[in-house]
Amino acid sequence: MARRWKKFASIITLAVIALVTLGITFTIGWRPIIGAKQRALTDRKFEATSQRLARGEYLVNGVLGCFGCHTDPDWSKPGAPPAAGREGSGHVWSDQMMPWLIAPNITSDKETGVGGWSDDTLARAIREGIGHDGRALFPIMPYPNYRWMSDEDLASVIVYLRITPPVRNEMATTKIPFPLNRFIQAVPEPVTAPVPALDQSTPVARGAYLVRMASCDDCHTPQENGQRIPGMHFAGGYLLYEPKGPVASANITPAPSGIGYYNEATFVRALREGKVGARPLHASMPWYFYGKMTDDDLKSIFAYLQTVKPVRHQLDNAEPPTYCRLCKQRHGMGATN
Repeated sequence: MARRWKKFASIITLAVIALVTLGITFTIGWRPIIGAKQRALTDRKFEATSQRLARGEYLVNGVLGCFGCHTDPDWSKPGAPPAAGREGSGHVWSDQMMPWLIAPNITSDKETGVGGWSDDTLARAIREGIGHDGRALFPIMPYPNYRWMSDEDLASVIVYLRITPPVRNEMATTKIPFPLNRFIQAVPEPVTAPVPALDQSTPVARGAYLVRMASCDDCHTPQENGQRIPGMHFAGGYLLYEPKGPVASANITPAPSGIGYYNEATFVRALREGKVGARPLHASMPWYFYGKMTDDDLKSIFAYLQTVKPVRHQLDNAEPPTYCRLCKQRHGMGATN
């Protein structure tokens, strides 16, 4: 009798293990348990050339807006530029919805910045989401977009970061709360093949690359439970946090409730001057950085945005916030959707 019960218990145990194994495999996957994918570091080094320095400066200070996240903003100035003399020295997002999030020091300081990192350590962090200490980075650092950054642009960014003025500023390490710290283990992906130069055959193709590098979709697409809401790409409604309170991102689809009334000149002027007509843009829209882009690049971005699906989604941060059934947030004119 005892043997029969032991055999029965063994069968039940194996069945439970099999069900748990299948459940994990077909739901969250094993990465949250075994850790993120990561490749071994190499000794590759990027040669510093004048062309790379110029391109890197353009990308870091314009297209990518790196110092917008990695520096304390000066909210007293239009566009909330990085605090002067502190560019790249790090930022604690204590006033945001993720108070545990810390953007590290990326200046060339060897002790508190990235000056002591190898080129490939930086490359792996930027495009693959693995920190210098092997941690999976929180994807508000848009490495899922940067996976598509060309090898030459990657080299240019790293070459430029090497010559940024060092700022000694020791930052704490981001402590992502459980269970989020386990779920993000599934996000990093090694880049193991060459990434070619951007397609400049048409303004739309060029704009698609720049929109991805500028991470426009990340802020202009609303989310629910951390996932983009289907059918709402670029339609606005994602809440951003400024010292005076939350701000909903704008609808930048070509719908009448988006930027359908813009022309090319209006779009370029908005990102150059930070206003549409006499109405200023909120500083959460990093026009301070994007306005440093060339006219051709801004026109290419506009050309691409004209090709995305128009979405009727009305927003106005000047109006009292009300619940919106489309983006699941509260924002001005939300109840009209």
